[in-house]
Amino acid sequence: MPTALILLSAIPVAAGAFRLTQLTGGAAITPENARFFAMPLPVVLHIISVTVYSLLGAFQFASGFRRRRPGWHRVAGRVLVPCGFVVALTGLWMTLFYPRPAGDGGLVTGFRLVFGTAMLLSLGLGLAAIRRRDFARHRAWMMRGYAIALGAGTQALTHLPWFLFFGTPGELPRGLLMGAGWVINVAVAEWIIRRRPANARRVSS
Repeated sequence: MPTALILLSAIPVAAGAFRLTQLTGGAAITPENARFFAMPLPVVLHIISVTVYSLLGAFQFASGFRRRRPGWHRVAGRVLVPCGFVVALTGLWMTLFYPRPAGDGGLVTGFRLVFGTAMLLSLGLGLAAIRRRDFARHRAWMMRGYAIALGAGTQALTHLPWFLFFGTPGELPRGLLMGAGWVINVAVAEWIIRRRPANARRVSS
């Protein structure tokens, strides 16, 4: 599981590293990246936090590792939850206040607002659940939040066939392909949550 999640994160993490290199290396300003140069802080915070969140978060799913190091989950969680909130908040901020890039229509914007808000709610509900020592709900909500955060990795996969057969997607296909990435991740997370045996759900983190 952690290996698969790290591989799914590889494309957006690499894209984020490339963006940071542009911002710090004096790359030419183009219509595609001008909004990031005009106000770099939100995108820099987003890239750093989502990199930590996706890569470190993958190890939260390594049950054997967690058994060998029982304190790992709690320590990592204290890093991951703030990172997750930064990911969601900066994503929402960029959606609302950065100029809309070419190719992103209202559907893409709507999906970003919906799933960014859903990630915030998932993290908040997961945090509230662990304060009540409700481990099952904590696990379920944190898994949903993580699934949403990894949407960019799945979106690369949903876009690939379209690029191969049809070229660059227009606004409507792009919106649907972006939405499909988030929906697929959330659906897989729900399947994992609901198939987990009831007795295993009661095991504390």
